[in-house]
Amino acid sequence: MPLITTTEMFKKAYEGGYAIGAFNVNNMEIIQGITEAAAEERAPLILQVSAGARKYAKHIYLTKLVEAAIADTDLPIALHLDHGTYDGCYKCIKAGFSSIMFDGSHYPIEENIEKTKELVKVAHAMGLSLEAEVGSIGGEEDGVVGLGECADPRECKAIADLGIDFLAAGIGNIH
Repeated sequence: MPLITTTEMFKKAYEGGYAIGAFNVNNMEIIQGITEAAAEERAPLILQVSAGARKYAKHIYLTKLVEAAIADTDLPIALHLDHGTYDGCYKCIKAGFSSIMFDGSHYPIEENIEKTKELVKVAHAMGLSLEAEVGSIGGEEDGVVGLGECADPRECKAIADLGIDFLAAGIGNIH
């Protein structure tokens, strides 16, 4: 079974009334352990790659490890970039990820909208899911520092109107 998008996966989960586990991965043992446990439960799975994992193992290696996991099971699996930079999104699209999360929360809203708009066109043309971020959580995540500012509802609507599949809105320390 090939990689599937998170959009497709979430639609089935919503209709079926079940949750989907999403796990950050950065090496063969973690990917193997998670997919074997999911196979025992017959559970769909989202394998996520963070910026830290891409520094540790490079996205191309992780992509190949996920391909091996897919060949070893018939479970629906999505490969998702978690909190990707603008350039990181393009690298992971090229590497074959099925879902991309662009975290443009550190840009001024106008720039976040422009970059998100471009990524929506590319991702959707390739049949991929795209998630976008507005606002930020407090603290640091993969080198992006947020003050914990709440996402402005108008900014959320402006991003959501671009045709993204999912919106992550920073609301203080809850994400």
